[in-house]
Amino acid sequence: MAIAHLNSYRTNTAIKTAPTAPTAAAIKAVPAETEARGFALYVGIDEATAAAAGVSLTELVSALRKTVAELVPQAANETYAAVALAPKNAGGRNIDATRLALRDPRALDELTIKNQGDSNQPAEGVTVDLLRKRVYVNGENADFTAKEFELLSYLIENTGETISRQEIVETVWADEAAETTPNERTIDVHIRRLRSKIAGYEDIIRTVRGGGYRFDSHPDVLIEA
Repeated sequence: MAIAHLNSYRTNTAIKTAPTAPTAAAIKAVPAETEARGFALYVGIDEATAAAAGVSLTELVSALRKTVAELVPQAANETYAAVALAPKNAGGRNIDATRLALRDPRALDELTIKNQGDSNQPAEGVTVDLLRKRVYVNGENADFTAKEFELLSYLIENTGETISRQEIVETVWADEAAETTPNERTIDVHIRRLRSKIAGYEDIIRTVRGGGYRFDSHPDVLIEA
């Protein structure tokens, strides 16, 4: 997965993000030959999630900085914030993308170990290669037709949004002649065929009763841009 280089808030605040916020008990003791000079807290929250909670990422940074200043006044000017950026629809967990973008050593080690694994072992899950227009299921080419790939890509492009059957017809089949354009009812047939090619992971395309279809970010789906 392509991860964009991080961008920074120049607010003298330090916010980073982690898969699970470590508790005090989970932090290992500092080796005798070194000394702790600070810490990084990785927070896997995207802008949409923050907005749904009624705040912004900037407000979260400010609140964390205020807490630090209240607990340790001397540290008021010793904080720094960095925002992790990733391509839209890159998929995966926010926390994992954040740790990688902000160069968390453990996350980088985990990625290296994963990449050095047995190359004969097929990757589990669904991989959508947007550049080559291919879909792989557990490492095997799912043999999508051009139209099936276009349909899946459109749902991915609108991750989290319910797309009506009519919108799918008008967008995915926009360049088709009228006689070859499906109607709203036959969209269900196309979705069924698409799902059959990703057997075991059909639920990545959700049916919204009375609304249409929706693709949600899923841990079993890797989007390669």
